[in-house]
Amino acid sequence: MVFRNVNRRSVLQSIIAARIVDQRLSADPFLYKTITAYVALDREFSQPLLDQFRKETNLPFRAKYDVESTKTIGLVNSIRSESARPRADLFWNNEIIHTIRLKKIGLLEAYRPTFASEFPKRFRDPDDKWHGFAARGRVLIVHSKLVTEKDQPNSIEDLTLPRWSGRIGIAKPFFGTTATHAASLYATWGTNKADQFFADLHRNRVQIMAGNKPVAEAVAAGKIAIGLTDTDDALVVKAQGHPVKLIYPDRNADQTGTLFIPNTLAMIKNGPCQESAKRLLDWLYRPGVETLLANGPSGQIPLSPKARIGPKWADLNSVKTMEVDFEKAAELFDDVMKRLAGLFQL
Repeated sequence: MVFRNVNRRSVLQSIIAARIVDQRLSADPFLYKTITAYVALDREFSQPLLDQFRKETNLPFRAKYDVESTKTIGLVNSIRSESARPRADLFWNNEIIHTIRLKKIGLLEAYRPTFASEFPKRFRDPDDKWHGFAARGRVLIVHSKLVTEKDQPNSIEDLTLPRWSGRIGIAKPFFGTTATHAASLYATWGTNKADQFFADLHRNRVQIMAGNKPVAEAVAAGKIAIGLTDTDDALVVKAQGHPVKLIYPDRNADQTGTLFIPNTLAMIKNGPCQESAKRLLDWLYRPGVETLLANGPSGQIPLSPKARIGPKWADLNSVKTMEVDFEKAAELFDDVMKRLAGLFQL
């Protein structure tokens, strides 16, 4: 018999110990030496790419995704609360301001990706703490049957017009790209004009929704006439055949321009599996991935001139880009959130 010379008590203790380890690993999967990415871009858009990375590299990998109602903030709070013992190696954020804020409190690690030079400098941190790619535009989505051609808005300020009272929607302005947009308006317009804009929105009975996707879906369903959302969410409902139109706002010479918000990639300081995570960052931060995101259902807008995009973005050449000091917007962020919380009481 195989175990006849083995102390039965020792065998039993070993089995019990192994089960305890298995239970610990189930309760805390971060004990494994595996790349961990926190991902704010919608799972339906980001997971196919991450699955492809896993398939090509055979590196052990897991992702933690956010939820629509707390876009970005939930993951940022996790990174902050875990700073004494980081669990994430890489943060794929779907916006930029919170990434800058994480850098300012010392929670990001410098790393220069292999293809960094193929992206514009203005979308890269000079200290290599974050790297911008695959932007989304902040657009107006309009229900074509509820808004006539003549009445179509051409500016986000048109949302404050009395004829749209109760017929407009935005996502909660405390999370994700909507919060980034709000802080960017304060940084660009100044406090007085931005305060007045949001006060006018409130007075015009703007509907506050859980996220940008619900805004796009509400317009598609005809529940509201106009929404302020992201290009990816607007493109999805348009592809489904709903009677909607995307409008890049504020394109005229005397207007502010359309805001484009890049995704950002950043290494978490003291992440548990950083060397392998650098391979993930290198894999994601290249023009080829921008090409995939641009031509996929989310229609992310490439920043690298080497990315290849299809005809859906042909009209972008005529769009005026909003010039934003994102560093300033990050500095103003806390004050902006307090102002909006007092106004919308959310």
